[in-house]
Amino acid sequence: MTRRCFGLDVHREFAQVAIWQDGVVRQAGQIVATPEGLRLFADSLAPSDEVAIEATCNTHAIAKLLEGRVARVVVSNPQKTRAIAEAKVKTDKVDAEVLAQLSAADYLPGVWLADDHTHALRRQVARRAHIVRQRTRLKNQVHSILHRNLVPRCPAADLFGHKGRAWLAEQPLPPDEHRAVGALLRQLDFHAEELRVIDVGLGRAGLASAEVKRLMTIPGVDATVALSIVAAVGDFGRFPSPEKLVSYLGLNPRVRQSGGQPPRTGASPSRAAPTRAGCSSRPPGRRPRRRPAARVL
Repeated sequence: MTRRCFGLDVHREFAQVAIWQDGVVRQAGQIVATPEGLRLFADSLAPSDEVAIEATCNTHAIAKLLEGRVARVVVSNPQKTRAIAEAKVKTDKVDAEVLAQLSAADYLPGVWLADDHTHALRRQVARRAHIVRQRTRLKNQVHSILHRNLVPRCPAADLFGHKGRAWLAEQPLPPDEHRAVGALLRQLDFHAEELRVIDVGLGRAGLASAEVKRLMTIPGVDATVALSIVAAVGDFGRFPSPEKLVSYLGLNPRVRQSGGQPPRTGASPSRAAPTRAGCSSRPPGRRPRRRPAARVL
């Protein structure tokens, strides 16, 4: 049977299709990016066909619908597909053609396609990180209100605890600022409840995972950091060596050398959760360094 390679440039509502066959690439139009449209497209494929898709928001769902219908589904890493990212002429048809050609030449850098459990864990971890960022944004808005109204620092350790909120209610703020603070506190309470619900689900997932329990034996790695690592890595057995795993997490230093110059090393900019955990941890028994007192001029 003749080998065919399909390139799909996926968008929100449709996917542009290009087909490579016998060294010639031709356009095959568009397919609707719905489960029904993708099933019709999958029914038209042969078991020996190959499909190449660029990684995007709905790539996982599309790849899962096509898996088992064709010989191979390759999800391309857009950061490594330089032929598409740096093309002077970049259209849907051109991108689909390039994907089909690279797949036919076995020159398409693919990414690992996570299973359903890992994908669900990634969604939960990402949702938790989003809620934490929202809470930080709301707290910063409250601090900004106090700052612009010349309100001194709260004597309580936690401005958003019981003592801090009681102190906050007594501050001489304009009526509109008081209403704004109340609205921000109500939003904080809502996000705190959502965070509690997500943490319950993540806690159950952590208790059922041997990898999470093993990672938590590392100093500075709590359940949240361990779950983030497991969600990012997925299957630890897919890495042939520990060096590959360290490189995937961005923890290995870069080495650059050109000509007669000595090699230079530098840390990778893509630091993952283990780095933040290691930086935030301190030896047991040591108190954090106190902030020096303000100097009076």
